[in-house]
Amino acid sequence: MTRPAPPHFTRPTPTAVLASGGGRTFENLVELAHGDELPLDVRLLVSDRASAGALERARRLDVEALCLPWPRGTDPGDWSREAFAELERRGIELVLLGGFLRLLHVPPAFAGRVLNIHPSLLPAFGGAGFYGTRVHRAVLERGVRVTGCTVHLVDARYDEGPILHQEAVRVLPDDDPDSLAARVFEAECRAYPAAIRAWLG
Repeated sequence: MTRPAPPHFTRPTPTAVLASGGGRTFENLVELAHGDELPLDVRLLVSDRASAGALERARRLDVEALCLPWPRGTDPGDWSREAFAELERRGIELVLLGGFLRLLHVPPAFAGRVLNIHPSLLPAFGGAGFYGTRVHRAVLERGVRVTGCTVHLVDARYDEGPILHQEAVRVLPDDDPDSLAARVFEAECRAYPAAIRAWLG
């Protein structure tokens, strides 16, 4: 798949993070931005779940927190249109997914402006239903020796956008899903910032 050229971004780049869970990736990105290690102005955290811990992290970090519920049966296109309208209103130029579990439809105005990090070496162990512990359990069940994480551009399909960056992680003989997840998350904390810096140019 051909990697498109990155669009123009202002500096620091007005950024939103989308998260469905606890928000560890979100907090790591905010801390790097505050420490001048990433040229980001993280303005907004959006979650599809009112119970997501990421919302409370955002409030603690003094970042605007917005919950857009995703009731059962919601059309991904409808939710995406509402979410991207909120982003446009706030002048967001870059959208980073951090544990966001829904299918997102990216409008043309945001092409090349939405990145995701996935806890495997795509295209292996990607697609609908492959997230979090499910990925690591599948890796162990298949007997894979090397896994890792992938940063990619987001399109209208799960985990299929052009790959920007990958980092490999060895699978150890005594690994369980939790121990493997911990080491892959360490790799994610390196890989995501590296990919963002490279993409912003």
